[in-house]
Amino acid sequence: MAAEEHGEGLAFHPMDQFIVRPLFGEGDVGVFTITNATLWMALSVLAIALLFIVGTRGRAIIPTRVQSIAELAYGFIHKMVEDVAGKEALTFFPYIFTVFLFIVFSNFLGLLPMAFTPTSHIAVTAVLAIGVFLTVTIVGFAKNGAGFLSLFWVSSAPLPLRPILALIEIISYFVRPVSHSIRLAGNMMAGHAVIKVFAAFAPLVLISTIGIAVTPLSIVAITAMYGLEILVAFIQAYVFTILTCVYLKDALHPHH
Repeated sequence: MAAEEHGEGLAFHPMDQFIVRPLFGEGDVGVFTITNATLWMALSVLAIALLFIVGTRGRAIIPTRVQSIAELAYGFIHKMVEDVAGKEALTFFPYIFTVFLFIVFSNFLGLLPMAFTPTSHIAVTAVLAIGVFLTVTIVGFAKNGAGFLSLFWVSSAPLPLRPILALIEIISYFVRPVSHSIRLAGNMMAGHAVIKVFAAFAPLVLISTIGIAVTPLSIVAITAMYGLEILVAFIQAYVFTILTCVYLKDALHPHH
């Protein structure tokens, strides 16, 4: 759409792409309403299932391309969990692997034209982050009992500073799900919005002087931003997953 004024507003609205709408009919979105967000989350789950059903069906010694992708993803996250949180944390590998796959597929499918990106919504990323937070906290107390509280007591610090540091550690611990979720949603939303803004300038009339200058630059900017978004889509899934491993390590080994 052209980037010209329409009444008091603009003819293009970069944030419209993040509106959750009912998939069938009109009206308010309720708890059980099937929406565009629901559809694309379901497609992400379906894509993951297809990847591993097709990828592991033959289990060839010389893997196919699909099998190679499935094996690389499995090995990549398995090594991450073991290296960051230790072998003891491999018990939680299926959970961490599932979270990584859901985020990375949601991110990449959201880059398709006319698609919806579930991970651009704090409602989705908050559920993922709270799930990690509750899992880590429950595991910490289940494994260490009251000893888990030593996570907040920095024994290596001078004694007068320990209560202050303990307060800071407690606050930072409960802020984890906030930062964990906002980081992912914010990065996905920002990139998509910027692409939409650049796209609004692309259809300018080429015969005008400003159109000749702006349209090619806009197309180049869209291409560059799209390439960057592909990188960000993977990096944000990686960051979310590695932070999950770090938090799990704290739960399994809370002593400073």
